[in-house]
Amino acid sequence: MGVLGQSFNATVNTAAVALNDKFQVSFTFEGQDINSIKNFSPPDLNKDFLVLSGPNQSTSMQIINGAVSASISYSYYLQPRNLGKYTIGSAKILYKDQEYKSEPIKIEVVAGAPKPKQNEQASDNVSEKEIAENLFIRAIVDKQRVYKGEQVTVTYKLYTRLDIAAQMSVSKLPSYQGFWAEELETSPNISFSTEVINGKQFRVGVIKRAALFPSQTGELALTPFELKVPILVKKKRGTGNIFDDFFDDPFFGRRETYEYTAKSNTVKIISLDLPQGNIPSSFKGAVGEFILNAKMDKYQVKANEPIALKVEINGSGNLQLINIPEVKLPTGFEKYEPKVSEHINRSNKISGKKTIDYLLVPRIAGKMEIAPVEFSYFNPNSKSYVTLNTNSFTIEVSKGNARIDYSGISKEDIKVLGDDIRYLKTEFESIDKKEKPILFSNGFWFAVGFPLIVLLGLIAWKKRDDRLSGNLQLLRYQRAQKMAKSRLKIAKSLMSENNHTAFYTEISKALFGYLEDKLHIPKSEFSLDIALEELQKENVNQDILDSLKNCAEKCEYIRFSPKENGIEAMSQIYNESANVIIEIEKILSSR
Repeated sequence: MGVLGQSFNATVNTAAVALNDKFQVSFTFEGQDINSIKNFSPPDLNKDFLVLSGPNQSTSMQIINGAVSASISYSYYLQPRNLGKYTIGSAKILYKDQEYKSEPIKIEVVAGAPKPKQNEQASDNVSEKEIAENLFIRAIVDKQRVYKGEQVTVTYKLYTRLDIAAQMSVSKLPSYQGFWAEELETSPNISFSTEVINGKQFRVGVIKRAALFPSQTGELALTPFELKVPILVKKKRGTGNIFDDFFDDPFFGRRETYEYTAKSNTVKIISLDLPQGNIPSSFKGAVGEFILNAKMDKYQVKANEPIALKVEINGSGNLQLINIPEVKLPTGFEKYEPKVSEHINRSNKISGKKTIDYLLVPRIAGKMEIAPVEFSYFNPNSKSYVTLNTNSFTIEVSKGNARIDYSGISKEDIKVLGDDIRYLKTEFESIDKKEKPILFSNGFWFAVGFPLIVLLGLIAWKKRDDRLSGNLQLLRYQRAQKMAKSRLKIAKSLMSENNHTAFYTEISKALFGYLEDKLHIPKSEFSLDIALEELQKENVNQDILDSLKNCAEKCEYIRFSPKENGIEAMSQIYNESANVIIEIEKILSSR
């Protein structure tokens, strides 16, 4: 729609797109003063498409015969969800307090067609073979032979000699089948350095890093990481290679944008089984280098008073996969379920601290000794098992204060004899004999029945608690929703603080943690594909599965997306994730 030389239009780079392919939609405003533009409002794209990137903003300006014209464009890279014909609605924008709307645009999603071969022409000016020689991704690992449970770090680097035109977007994430994966911290903005390869100078930037812990043995493969990279290519003037043509003036030379899919190499890693000889009885799969500490808050208590035992495991390795050490208590102690907390450093090598807080209650008096806490791990550097022990704990438990019930005695019934001898009343003139037998009174049956009901309730509760304690899967299943609510609450507070990265990390933990517990999938074996397969077996609606996949992929894509409209985007993913968990909970709970 345009008035007085101003226009606002929507365009797509193709009218028909294959189901598994991506396409670009752009909303472009043209006029004289683009600085007066504000409040760009896109249509609802998430309903029918997966938003891989956007809005990506670009501007241009030209002067012809003294007349200035300029344009600003907001572009999105989208992927269709299903086959069919769709209409992309109108976008809105304000220009000098006047609203402009783009016309709706139609697009058809068809069955996928085979992609062109590498040696085919990418455009009239350049072949994909030429691009591949000047732009590629390398997956680099710090080790290729590791023990099961030992960390191997993979780094994905982008090498380019070309000009990147706009925001890049993830086309396909690598698969870490057979690994427990932890994303390592990387800068949200790619910082490029230079490297020389085969005599050519490349700009190099780290785009992704991950710490991998093999959960099985044998040869394991990391599938390629695919990235859509919009590049600028110049029109050829001759037959030479366009990338080495330094004589074309870049200011006057015409350039085109071409979207190229860069793929990393496939990496293979050999995972070795741990030595089978001399395995400590307390070994439960910990691999790395650790230190064990434990302390009590007090060593002299009265019976029925609580004691806090804090056990800390510090070091580097697969901290999140470590099972908590067992605390052996003497007779007369009661132990409650421990509280476990983690502080993980993901800057390079996974390290940090795992804290286990036990609440112990002695029920009988005497001198009690708690055996040392024992923890074992495998050290891949020394290729040996290490067993750590704390000191034993000696607790002095004294008797608790006796309690006397004085509720039936009034001050008038007490006579003071001397300083501290009190004589109770011995005459009971006001007492009358009851004619009705106590056996037929309501109070008697209440006194008999109430303790019995309480006892039966305690027995039922105890059986349920024992059943949950003995069935870890059932315990995780029943607590899945509670943990997801807790994660979402944390995410909401991060959203209010506009903590972009931490918010999406917490949303991922809420989704994946809920699915791990609800579907009984071990953390070391969890992947989104496995979770989707299990949910399909439970006859979960396909729309819910699509929403789940959309939420998970958005959290992964987010570091490649711009930060504009951050609060709005976070609010949308928060609501969508919460709805997904609620809908899955309804279906699974009804089974």
